[in-house]
Amino acid sequence: SLTHLDPISISTIYRWSDLNFGLAALLDNGPGLKTSGFLTHRWTSNGSMNKKGLQDRQKQQMARGLPKQKPIRDVKQVIVVASGKGGVGKSTTAVNLALGLMAIDKSKSVGLLDADIYGPSVPKLMNLKGNPELNDDNRMIPLINYGVPCMSMGFLVQDASPVVWRGLMVMSAIERLLRQVEWGSLDYLVVDMPPGTGDVQLSITQNILIAGAVIVSTPQDVALLDARRGAEMFRKLNVPVLGLVQNMSVFQCPNCHHHTHIFGSNGAKQLAETISVKFLGDVPLHLNIRETSDKGQPIVVSSPDSP
Repeated sequence: SLTHLDPISISTIYRWSDLNFGLAALLDNGPGLKTSGFLTHRWTSNGSMNKKGLQDRQKQQMARGLPKQKPIRDVKQVIVVASGKGGVGKSTTAVNLALGLMAIDKSKSVGLLDADIYGPSVPKLMNLKGNPELNDDNRMIPLINYGVPCMSMGFLVQDASPVVWRGLMVMSAIERLLRQVEWGSLDYLVVDMPPGTGDVQLSITQNILIAGAVIVSTPQDVALLDARRGAEMFRKLNVPVLGLVQNMSVFQCPNCHHHTHIFGSNGAKQLAETISVKFLGDVPLHLNIRETSDKGQPIVVSSPDSP
């Protein structure tokens, strides 16, 4: 019960509600739906509810609305790569998208931000290790490989160390990754989002200007359901969905060259048609992609002529 929490705990919960003040505005208030007390109630140190404080807080929330989206300094366009669930190849897609954008036009500068706090993959995929240095303004300087500056929580923790953090610490880390990195001048910043549609995704999407979102899914139904939820989240937050990528679409036997649709066929393509977004293409389940990714040699670099 909240009435048994000490004043420090209550204060912590209340400060946490400040980070979520826009959440209620995102929800379709259906029958019986009520906002959590963690988001709306103000408790005094003895555990009683301050009704006037609650009313004042609700008025402030209504007047304030959603957080104002602000651009990232020196970044022209932000493209987020998202997935409804983990394990569908989102990070691999994000890495190759960043490298692909640079390969298409050498004059463009592209950065890569790994926003997956709990499971950062960019250090491995981009073959990067080390701790970012700080400049005179106390801003982190990205690590660079293949001409792409990269920032990831994986640079700040040991390889085998889990990030065991509660929400407030995660939000603080995200804010630092978004606002305290010295990117220089970038035409594109590709953001590898964490999987799902939780607090981190909402915080990122509400607080920065995003040019568009690419959603990655495998063809099976369980992944497509989550991909659809992700697309709807971006639409509610007025972020254009640039399209869907279908990963692990088909497996070709290296011996007999027979094609097998292990996870089903055309699921993401059909979903794209259903929700009226562009289908961006298929990526096969190929041994070479896995091997080169594990070596930190993305397929755009290791096999630039690959279809």
